[in-house]
Amino acid sequence: MVVASMAAVAMPSLAAANPMMVVDVQSGRVIAHQEAFRKWYPASLTKLMTAYTTFRAMRAGQLSPDSVVVMSKHAADQPASKMYFKPGSKLTLDSALKLLIVKSANDVAVAIGETVSGSEAAFVQRMNAEAARLGMTSSRFVNPNGLPGKGQYTTARDLAILATSIRREFPEYAGYFALEGVTTGKKDYPNFNLLVGRFDGADGMKTGYICASGFNQVSSASRNGRTVISVVLGADSLGGRADLSADLLQQGLTATKAGATLASLKPYGEGIDQVTDISAQICNPQARQVRSEGRDEAGRMKLLSPYIHEMGRAPVMSFAGLIPGGDPVDAAKGAIGEIANVPIPRPRPTF
Repeated sequence: MVVASMAAVAMPSLAAANPMMVVDVQSGRVIAHQEAFRKWYPASLTKLMTAYTTFRAMRAGQLSPDSVVVMSKHAADQPASKMYFKPGSKLTLDSALKLLIVKSANDVAVAIGETVSGSEAAFVQRMNAEAARLGMTSSRFVNPNGLPGKGQYTTARDLAILATSIRREFPEYAGYFALEGVTTGKKDYPNFNLLVGRFDGADGMKTGYICASGFNQVSSASRNGRTVISVVLGADSLGGRADLSADLLQQGLTATKAGATLASLKPYGEGIDQVTDISAQICNPQARQVRSEGRDEAGRMKLLSPYIHEMGRAPVMSFAGLIPGGDPVDAAKGAIGEIANVPIPRPRPTF
C-alpha cells in the first residue's frame, strides 16, 4: 500500500512491500507512508529507545552526562559490534551515549541499561513502559541493543513516534545523533549514517542491520525551521537505505501537504500480526555479491540519490573514550590511561 504520493519517491533498493514513512516533527503529520504497521525486527534501531529511556532518566535527575558507566562482564560478553572494553572499564555516560549512537556498540548498550536500572532486565522493562506510554502499540523490546531476540519487534509508525518524541522532548541531546564520528583517542569510528555531512540539513539519527531485518535507518533533517523524520526498513544494502532515506527526507522537506497525524493513522495492510523475516533475501550468496558490486574500485559505497553529495573533508571526530584510569589493564600497570583530547581527524573513503 502506497499512500500520500509515495510513488513519486525513487525506491532503488526497497521491495514494494517494505515499510517506510516520512513525518513532520512539529505537527506530527504523516507526509507519506507505506506498510507503516508491518511488524519488523528493529535491529540496532532499538538503541533509539535505549537512548530515549536514558534521556528520561537524565531529565529526572537520576543521571548526568558525567555519570560513570562501568562495563560489567555481562555487558562485555555481548556479541559484536562492540567496543571490546574489558570488564571493569569506566567511561562517562556522555561517552557511552556517543558510542551507543555512532558506533552502535552492543556492549555499551547493555552497560548503559545496567547503569540506569541496575540490570539489563530491569532496563528492558523500563524501555517497554516508555514505549507503551508513547503509544508505540506494536513494539516490544527484549534487550537494549537490538541483537536478535525472540519477541522483539516494532513498526515504521512506532519508530516515527519514538524519533519525533526524541526530537521534541530532548533538543539538548540532539547533537548526539548528528556526530560525524567518534574517537577513543586510539581509534576513530565514522558514523554509519551516510547522510550526516552529505545531505543538506541532515542531523541524525540511527542505523541498524541484522539478516532478519535487512538494512534499517531512521533519519532526520532540518531546513528553514522545519524538521522531518524518515523511516526505512528492510533495504538491501547500506547504500540502498541511504539513497531511499535521502529521497524521503527531500520529499518531506519540500512537501506542501500532509495527511493524518501519527496518533490518528489507522492500522492497515498485511503483516501486522506476525514479524516479517527477510533473512532469505538478505543473507544469501547472491545478495552479498550484489552488495559487493555496489562499491567502486576504492571500496567506496555507490550512492544513487541526487540529494547526497560528497563530504569533501575528513569527518569531525568527537571524543568517546575511557575516563583517565578507566582501563583496568592500564590501572593494574599503574598507567595513567586515556585522556580526553582532540585527535587529528583521519580521512575516510567518501562514502
